[in-house]
Amino acid sequence: MKLETERLILSGINESHVEDILKIRSNEVINQYVKRKSPKTNYDALEFILHIKRKAQEKEIIFWGISYKGYPNLIGTICLWKFSEDRKTAEVGYELLPDYHHKGIMSEALNAILEFGFNKLNLQNVLAFTNRLNTNSQLLLLKHHFVLEESKKDENNPDNFIFSLKKPL
Repeated sequence: MKLETERLILSGINESHVEDILKIRSNEVINQYVKRKSPKTNYDALEFILHIKRKAQEKEIIFWGISYKGYPNLIGTICLWKFSEDRKTAEVGYELLPDYHHKGIMSEALNAILEFGFNKLNLQNVLAFTNRLNTNSQLLLLKHHFVLEESKKDENNPDNFIFSLKKPL
């Protein structure tokens, strides 16, 4: 499921991305806002890639690596996952190496994913969970017209805010 934007290629990840995935998912700046077990070795990163490929085959996740056109290395990832039973709602997740922050990259990738989700998957609602201290992520979501769901709480992580975006009419 390859998507192209003006500057980016969003494509599935595979075993050739082990070092990139290790670099992204073990990054301390990214991980300060994410509760997860980070990979410590190439083997851990490979296990994650194989896990994602399995979940993608089972249609539980659509996961893209983000790279610049003409540049093979991944600089981030973005995904749609946690689909509702009726497949009308999904959660978006994303991460980007700090060297690429504030360049409009994630905004460009998010635009492509939202268009894909609403127009190709016929999603009606996209959710985003972000740490209350992660102002960059919150500003990104607000820029894309997500709304803070003040009455909703993340049962698994009280430090998260929940944002949602309904399909445009």
